[in-house]
Amino acid sequence: MPRTVSPSLRRSALTAVAAAGAFALTAVPASATATPAQITTSKTNGVAYLKTLQAADGSYAGSGLSNEWAFSAFAAAGTAAVDVTPGGDASKNARTVYRNLLATSGWPSASPVVTDYERATLNAYAAGIDPARVSASRNLIADIYRYWQTAEPGYFGPSANFNGTVFAALALNGAKTQSGQVRVPQKLRETMVTRIRANQHNDGGWNFSKAEGNATELAKTSDIDMTGAAMAALCVSGVPNTDTDIVQAKAFLKSKLVANSGAFNAMFGVNTNSNGWAVSGLNACGINPQTGDFLTSMGKTPLDFLIAQQFNPGGGFKYLPSDTSPSAYASIDGLRAVAGAGFTAAPPVPTTPGAPQWVGQGTFTSGTAAKLALTVDDGAGNLKVCSVSLTPTASTTTLGAVLDAAVASATPSGCVTSVTPSSGTGTVTSLNGKANSGSNTWKVSLDGSSFTTATRGTTVGVGDTIAVRWGV
Repeated sequence: MPRTVSPSLRRSALTAVAAAGAFALTAVPASATATPAQITTSKTNGVAYLKTLQAADGSYAGSGLSNEWAFSAFAAAGTAAVDVTPGGDASKNARTVYRNLLATSGWPSASPVVTDYERATLNAYAAGIDPARVSASRNLIADIYRYWQTAEPGYFGPSANFNGTVFAALALNGAKTQSGQVRVPQKLRETMVTRIRANQHNDGGWNFSKAEGNATELAKTSDIDMTGAAMAALCVSGVPNTDTDIVQAKAFLKSKLVANSGAFNAMFGVNTNSNGWAVSGLNACGINPQTGDFLTSMGKTPLDFLIAQQFNPGGGFKYLPSDTSPSAYASIDGLRAVAGAGFTAAPPVPTTPGAPQWVGQGTFTSGTAAKLALTVDDGAGNLKVCSVSLTPTASTTTLGAVLDAAVASATPSGCVTSVTPSSGTGTVTSLNGKANSGSNTWKVSLDGSSFTTATRGTTVGVGDTIAVRWGV
């Protein structure tokens, strides 16, 4: 299939996996607008099917393409990952096993790509693992920051693979802090939004590859899947669903609806995964996929199609209408969409006694190398984004230590070139050669908090997402 898509994010439409598990031999026939009762049944049965995908060791993920997207579907359907266990063995619960995998030094591979970290961020969040605090040495937000393109600000990973930037926006905006705060600064959100808008095709949708500045690419027919993802990326970045670009994307999706089923006529034909991604895009933008533009002339909706693709009582979803067995990926994409989610969801409160809603590293481990996510905004339109490597000597560190480390060990380099003063705990008076001037001074925000005066002595904890900004 000729697409420039990381296999870690996009399952192949031509090789949809038929997963093992109990399922009925016939799917539920499509009907008019799906009722709340039908949706509830779909969620219940869908969760039951996804539980059959868990390995005996408790895992959903491993090397290569795996089923970790199940965590986003579980969360959307109201099931906590820590409550998913093989044979009731709580020591092998899905969250603990996944966190342990992400914390290993060899994960994800010897040659990782940005989508590895974006996928993990979205699913760790849904599983109740703080993605910035997986362990003392694993910070998935900082891992994503490493792929910032300094020559093309706003892109993450090679710009030719536009999906890396879309999923960066989904991950960095969608995976909020444990208190529900967007952890990245507004300037970074706006920069990503600008790039996503620039890649919108003439027909109102998007594709997986870069189109910005290329009239030929912009004129090509868009992809259903990527249109759903890009819509969601804009909306989780703060773009309202009344925005012209969202309205145009909605019109593109509407133009692809099949009247007698509610399916979207995707690039590779009618299928569950494309419908799932489109509906997740609508969900993320607060657009009801069962009314208005998405209720066809024959009384069908995209949710009707998805539910008709589900085997009941087995709960798995088939990829193509003609398939006779369920697909793991179709089941994940289908369930997440039917449950009303975008591309991730906040973790539900567990039912397992004593299990917390969230887990995450609480402090630095002295002597253990760590990474922190840092942005530097000079107030003049020059945004620098990087991952800073440092080895703390205590349970916390300081902003001064982070800025000093960034001079020598930031990826990409050049995030910080100089800081004044160069020692002590006092107010930062100059950064990268730009000095404080009247009310325009250097300020700092941690994990999306309000900006305050930046001092070298500002305490920084494990996993804090640091934003430094010059201005009032």
